[in-house]
Amino acid sequence: MKLIAGLGNIGEKYLFTRHNAGFMLLDKMAYDFGFSFKEDKNLKSFVARARLFDDEFILIKPTTFMNLSGDALIAIMNYYKIDVKDILVVFDDLSLDVGKIRFRPNGSDGGHNGIKSIIKNLKTSDFARLKIGIGPQPPIPAENFVLQNFGKEDLEELKNVLTKGIEGIECYFKEGMEKAQNRYN
Repeated sequence: MKLIAGLGNIGEKYLFTRHNAGFMLLDKMAYDFGFSFKEDKNLKSFVARARLFDDEFILIKPTTFMNLSGDALIAIMNYYKIDVKDILVVFDDLSLDVGKIRFRPNGSDGGHNGIKSIIKNLKTSDFARLKIGIGPQPPIPAENFVLQNFGKEDLEELKNVLTKGIEGIECYFKEGMEKAQNRYN
């Protein structure tokens, strides 16, 4: 079983904010592949099970808010006995422009509090990631920028990148990180 965790913040007020790019990608997958999420309070997430890309997947959108994403991820991994090598974390990245995605096999938190929480809970930074560009950041504090809604032009670009992200995820799970990086980074 594989796990895809899309990061974001729950609630109407955050729905189309830049920080919710991970949620948006999983919501697009749910729409495209015909599955739905159900809240599981014990697992601190909205959870879906689906057969995708010739494998069984658990997909989650943590309900812990971004800064405690690791709490939800470790709860799911422990409950379903999922190994760290079988997870992919999807999240927003300020250093990438809107319209860009980047696969990474591991790395630092890069100042992203959701990733910082995951590294702390998993006690490793060796987990696969898909970063979705939300930049460039204007001269305002990052915490303010990531909580802004996408502009109309950026939302149009985001639709294309979410489709590209789903294609990239399929490539990653079927052909590996190196192929996904070569094709989609």
